[in-house]
Amino acid sequence: MEGNPAQFEVIGSRLGLRIDAEDHEGIHLVWQGARFPAFLCLGIAVVLLFLSLPILEAIRQRGLAGPAGALWYFPMMNLILLGISFFLLSLKRTIHFDHKQRLVVLHKRNIFRSNRLCVPYDEVAALRLGIDQVYSGFAVAGSSAAEGYPVPSLRLVLKNGETALLDRGSFRRLQTLGKRLSGFLGKPLHTEEALPQ
Repeated sequence: MEGNPAQFEVIGSRLGLRIDAEDHEGIHLVWQGARFPAFLCLGIAVVLLFLSLPILEAIRQRGLAGPAGALWYFPMMNLILLGISFFLLSLKRTIHFDHKQRLVVLHKRNIFRSNRLCVPYDEVAALRLGIDQVYSGFAVAGSSAAEGYPVPSLRLVLKNGETALLDRGSFRRLQTLGKRLSGFLGKPLHTEEALPQ
């Protein structure tokens, strides 16, 4: 095994990988990131650009002491929103089951870093369809602790006892994906008792 399975954990409740390509040589799964918030931030940044450019020009001509100097935060907000949208658009996760080389390759990337995990088929013990406890990051009305809630997850179980997260989402979709990958890998699919059989 090359890489660290812990780097492929996620905070969010759902991923929703889709099958990009499948043939006798392998299966390629892709998750492109949070597209809606990315395009929303990009749209707001483009709208703010029409305010930011005249403000920047006024600040350039008269400095921060002029009437437009108090609006310096509009161009700053514009840059922050552009940065957030580019970061969200750069998020990508791929999982490639290479039947030819008998290798599972998980790849996660964004603007700042790229992580890779390579696991030979021989090091995979099973696939597990289970429950992950996902914690909400919001504390409402002065509550002291964030509430957790169960989310179905599909994981690779390695022979050394570690697990690597493949996907989170609805039970039926993960069950279908798990059965397909289980048959492809020739490894059993274990379903936890808390889930419907």
